[in-house]
Amino acid sequence: MTNGSPLIRLVHVTREFKTPAGVIKAVDDVSLDLDRGEAICLVGESGCGKTTTGRLLAGLLRPTSGELLFEGNDVWRSRGADQVRFRRAVQLVHQDPYASLNPVRTVEQVLAAPLRHHRKAQTAKQARAAARSLLQRVGLTPPDDFLHKFPHQLSGGQRQRVSIARALTVDPRVIVADEAVSMVDVSIRITLLDLLLGLRDEFGVSIVLITHDLAVARYFGRAGRIAVMYLGRVVELSATQELIDDPAHPYATALIGAIPEADPDLTRSKQRLPLKSADVPSLLRLPPGCSFHPRCPRAEAGLCDVLVPALTPIGGTRSVACHVAVRERTALAAATGPFRFDLPWVDIDKSEGSAG
Repeated sequence: MTNGSPLIRLVHVTREFKTPAGVIKAVDDVSLDLDRGEAICLVGESGCGKTTTGRLLAGLLRPTSGELLFEGNDVWRSRGADQVRFRRAVQLVHQDPYASLNPVRTVEQVLAAPLRHHRKAQTAKQARAAARSLLQRVGLTPPDDFLHKFPHQLSGGQRQRVSIARALTVDPRVIVADEAVSMVDVSIRITLLDLLLGLRDEFGVSIVLITHDLAVARYFGRAGRIAVMYLGRVVELSATQELIDDPAHPYATALIGAIPEADPDLTRSKQRLPLKSADVPSLLRLPPGCSFHPRCPRAEAGLCDVLVPALTPIGGTRSVACHVAVRERTALAAATGPFRFDLPWVDIDKSEGSAG
């Protein structure tokens, strides 16, 4: 994370939905900060709440409780110019680019609509020039070959690039990409991920990538963070490489063990955590205590099945919601000294007498 206050924050946010069978908590007490120019990935199984969290961040859903803060201001209490500024600042790239693009509008019309609505272009000529520039920015060149095409005349990857270009029409500060590469060919996933990372590097756009594929998260978030979600809660939040190399939560360990590797030797030597069950509990009947305990081989009776674990810092910017992991990491830190998790505290100039 960078210095200064976060650009956008979820503060103890819960989102409930009423169903004929009862009330479900799709997101349960989630707190998450996003800094300027940061890339963060939300990962987890289907139904874990990551898409709902993304829609809460984008202001498309109102929290049942908790706050969404943009530059320190509560979004759902703001009015007028502040509300418009937030709506421009946070844009969403949907999973299915065909469903999210109007099938009866050309690419030029798709891009011109927000440009004219938000007065980024005053005339049709200005809108066309801006559309050309946006298409070049997302790698659709020459742009004149795409302006008059309809979505059905484009490939999946080209449609997704148009979706990204549309998000860029209002100069956003945050892009929430919901499974943005899951419906395109594997051969062009890296290209789209690099495109998003390039936008972050070039324009300082903060990006939230929602994905069920931890391999995608490992690539995209290599210089950022990963938030692992399970049944509506964040169970681990960590720098990407730190989480991949040394996961703390048993669920994160199981996810990483399931990543396919190209190297067969690495596949055979990879740490795996066999779960007690493959069945995910229903959101209508969540187990008491830690919701992961019925599947967790490290669960302790009388603790994990009774107390709900809070997301607890275990050093640096890393946090985990697991009674056993917090206890073990705290004991390990105490045994190995105070600098295990806080290496930036070490003053090299004042440690001349130390050995190693």
